[in-house]
Amino acid sequence: MMLRVRDGVAAALLAAALAGCSTGPSTYGPVTVPPNAGVYKVGQPYQIDGTWYYPHEQPDYDETGIASWYGPSFHGQHTANGEIFDATGISAAHRTLPMPVNVRVTNLENGKSLMVRVNDRGPFARGRIIDLSVGAAKLLGFYGKGTARVRVTYMGRANLPGASTPAGSETPAAVAEALPAAPANKVQVAALDPLPGLPQEAPLDVHPLPAPSPATTDPLAEVQPYGVVTHVSVPAQTHLYVQLGAFGTFANAQRLKARLAAARGVYISPIDRRGQRLYRVRIGPFDDVGEADSALTNAVRSGGTDAKIVVDQ
Repeated sequence: MMLRVRDGVAAALLAAALAGCSTGPSTYGPVTVPPNAGVYKVGQPYQIDGTWYYPHEQPDYDETGIASWYGPSFHGQHTANGEIFDATGISAAHRTLPMPVNVRVTNLENGKSLMVRVNDRGPFARGRIIDLSVGAAKLLGFYGKGTARVRVTYMGRANLPGASTPAGSETPAAVAEALPAAPANKVQVAALDPLPGLPQEAPLDVHPLPAPSPATTDPLAEVQPYGVVTHVSVPAQTHLYVQLGAFGTFANAQRLKARLAAARGVYISPIDRRGQRLYRVRIGPFDDVGEADSALTNAVRSGGTDAKIVVDQ
């Protein structure tokens, strides 16, 4: 499936992505934005480097991991939803969130937090959860370093270019109001078994980092203009883990641990979350991104196709 130029050259850019940033000129020319640039879209499933990604609405998205940045090679080009990418602006690429939406990205290493517009697809290097523009990376304080431990939280749909009000529902009002709403009954939900032999993006595992300070207003509850950096309370120390899976039953976690015994250091870490006990299958902790990347690669080679890097205390 053709997404755009950036996705087509993902393999060629893999080394740069793994390093956490792109290389290129430090200055950027002005960007001309057409009046009708950009649409709201969820997007169809797509495949990159043998892995399938499934975009979908994720209003409860809240994840920790490693952020990188991109910019020089794509400045002035179209993003995945048809907008024009400005490397100096405040935007981001995400693999499965709708576009454009607002997310709050919090640097867990320095407490800087920023509202960012997601309008692109990526990153496609394992171990990274979001690719930020150069402008956003500089404001969050990790441009020179290349990567940062972050928390990414969904805030809502973003305005389309030229719009003064938030984007509305994809369903036209005339259609949505034509019939009364059906009675809301309890829906039974069951997960479908993955197709054998096809790797998929790891399922979302929500992390509670960082806990807001009780003495201040939680900035995650506020939608602020792009470019406004706030400072939030973050843990004094965090670590990196390679998470192979999370289960509601110990037996399932034990089976995964036994299946991935070839990946050294696998253990089960229980946690109580929202009144439910979860059993996380992990490797770590690590304090260095390179060490976590190496452990992730080893876990994938051992059969952990859903493995990912998370940030935790």
